[in-house]
Amino acid sequence: MSALDNLVALLGLEMIEENIFRGHSQDLGFPQLFGGQVLGQALSAATRTVPAERRAHSLHGYFLRPGDPKLPVVYQVDRVRDGGSFTTRRITAIQKGKPIFFCSVSFQGDEPGFHHQLTMPDAEDPEALIEQGARVQRFDGHPIEFLHLKDEPPGSDGAPRKRLWFRLAGELPDDPALHRYLLAYSSDFNLLTTSLVSHGVAFGDPQLQIASLDHSLWLHQDVTVNDWLRYDMDSPWAGGARGFARGSLYDRQGRLVASSAQEGLTRVHEAKG
Repeated sequence: MSALDNLVALLGLEMIEENIFRGHSQDLGFPQLFGGQVLGQALSAATRTVPAERRAHSLHGYFLRPGDPKLPVVYQVDRVRDGGSFTTRRITAIQKGKPIFFCSVSFQGDEPGFHHQLTMPDAEDPEALIEQGARVQRFDGHPIEFLHLKDEPPGSDGAPRKRLWFRLAGELPDDPALHRYLLAYSSDFNLLTTSLVSHGVAFGDPQLQIASLDHSLWLHQDVTVNDWLRYDMDSPWAGGARGFARGSLYDRQGRLVASSAQEGLTRVHEAKG
């Protein structure tokens, strides 16, 4: 199987009882289970309990305990509400008998309404950047490709910024729900580290203790994750050993397809010596 096929299988889940699902885990070399995995799997579990004509439009979750990447995760879905326009699900992710994550997901059917959106900031398209020598970054054995633009220190508004293009390289079925799971999974990469941009410390620093505390994702439109997506992130605040960051995700046509927000632990320990 290709790396992308493996990731799709990871988000597929096994139904072990009504409203209860089990997912395998992947080890990306982080100290704990990658948060994007439980985001994508929780959304997958919730979607399995909702009619196909309703699509997820928002997810709000909290990371409660570090997950173990060597163990499977069990997802329990609570069917909170099935309304005339909206459906709500609450999902709890469990390892070793304890919740490691929980979230709420809201679904809605297609409906006409007002429309406006934030305009995508100017930037060269991925192909032009690659022609100019920009390097595509990718984890070994992982299908996500990143094309990082230059991080920006705080501007006139005081917020540091991180900008990049990303995609999941490979062929995918035309399944809007699957693309949403994969977007939820991918939205956890790079977001919290935006809050570190102006502080002289980077992910992987041995003095840094970093972990996601929560994650919110708003899904505005259908998305194609195996084509390049632009992820523009800023961090309007950090303090109290916590960093806050938010992101806007655009497709290459400039449509705002999703928005994200996250707060996380960014604790720096004194060097031993």
